[in-house]
Amino acid sequence: MTTPTTTIISTTVKPIVYPDSDGQPMADNTKQFEEICALKLGCEAEFATRDNVFVAGDLLWYPLQGQPTVRQAPDVLIAFGRPRGNRGSYKQWEEGNIAPQVVFEILSPGNRFGEMLRKLEFYERHGVQEYYVYDPDSFEFTVFWRSPEDRLVLQEETTNLTSPLLGLRFEAPGDAPWTIHHSDGERLKRYDELRTERNALREQVEHLQARLRALGIDPENP
Repeated sequence: MTTPTTTIISTTVKPIVYPDSDGQPMADNTKQFEEICALKLGCEAEFATRDNVFVAGDLLWYPLQGQPTVRQAPDVLIAFGRPRGNRGSYKQWEEGNIAPQVVFEILSPGNRFGEMLRKLEFYERHGVQEYYVYDPDSFEFTVFWRSPEDRLVLQEETTNLTSPLLGLRFEAPGDAPWTIHHSDGERLKRYDELRTERNALREQVEHLQARLRALGIDPENP
């Protein structure tokens, strides 16, 4: 009598990998980098008292589970209803299926029309409510808001407008750099201003530490 043989077929499925980086630089030049940093820090300051607003810069957003090639990394994104905290990427299915409602793109000379059109289509398809594009070289400011017809529609008047979701007011005359104002009216500081304030604060701390040491007090071990 022949003993039957059993064939075991491996059904191991490789896990899907969602990279935390797309291999692209955050910015192409210092001007673009400074605009991105100032904008991110300004948005964080606007919502500093709210734990349910997530702000990120140059973070990969994956809207669809199981499709790691469907992704985009806005220069700045804001997601209402999501907690602050560190993330390697924004996987929407792990975020209550909440898409970032607001995204910003800061243009560089390397950006192309076709690329920006693809981004517009991506953001429209995946639920962005407000999409802002700013060119720090030409000062051109382009704004798209979602319409009742569920489309991102170009806003004709952008010289002075207030974001319905952010509460930030944008002044973009077109012949000079834009200025952004917090909901209390205070102007969002530019990157060079933030850097100057940070350096001044560091000098104050170092001065106080030196005075403590002169009094025989170790500021590291008081």
